[in-house]
Amino acid sequence: MPSSPLPGKVFLVGGGPGDPDLLTVKAVRLLAAADVVVYDNLVSPAVLAHAPPQAQRIYVGKKAGKHALPQEEINQLLVELAREGKQVVRLKGGDPYIFGRGGEEAETLVAAGIPFEAVPGVTAAAGAAAYTGIPLTHRDHAQSCFLVTGHLKDESCNLDWPTLARAGQTLVIYMGLTSLPEISRQLIAHGMAADTPAACVRRATLPDQQVITGTITDLPAQVQAAGLKPPALLIIGRVVSLHTVLHPAAGTLGQES
Repeated sequence: MPSSPLPGKVFLVGGGPGDPDLLTVKAVRLLAAADVVVYDNLVSPAVLAHAPPQAQRIYVGKKAGKHALPQEEINQLLVELAREGKQVVRLKGGDPYIFGRGGEEAETLVAAGIPFEAVPGVTAAAGAAAYTGIPLTHRDHAQSCFLVTGHLKDESCNLDWPTLARAGQTLVIYMGLTSLPEISRQLIAHGMAADTPAACVRRATLPDQQVITGTITDLPAQVQAAGLKPPALLIIGRVVSLHTVLHPAAGTLGQES
């Protein structure tokens, strides 16, 4: 009777915000050695191209209201592939532990006794900041930075509004585009100045990056008028005012909309 294959290993790899030049050296090395790549919607083709031609590619991406696989099935897929003795790269946009559900997948792997490793990547907030000229912290404008999701597990947008509305900080809201009108209302209702600078960055770090800037009051109308669709990131705070100074001098790929 043939023996069962030795368990493989799962690497939860951050693929960065889109620009393939922002991949880590370790991510490139692991992709090149992968037997299977399980990848998300936000992974660009140029990043996926680092996997060898013979590697199996499995798409499990999530778009608003449309998931290729429920998260529970993705978790089990990783376990099954590793039990077949394969080296599995679970490739995510950004960083696996920053709104990437990497923690949920890691818990499943631990419970199943599957070896795994988390490989950090450049998160969308850092990528958007660099490619738009909006530093997330600045001694004159923001002494702290909050990374927040605008799309909770229960589909709500019920956040700690009094804390988020405080001055002297930067808010970066992932997956908040569809909730932007509610986010604007709640922040102002809880004390944020109505003229607080705000930006919406779509497809950050990619050649077709779009940036819309305004205030927390008028940004929802500007985004609607421009017809922006996900994926997009919201940046709110006085640091956004630096965009007009720093972005033209940065020579980035981003384009104004």
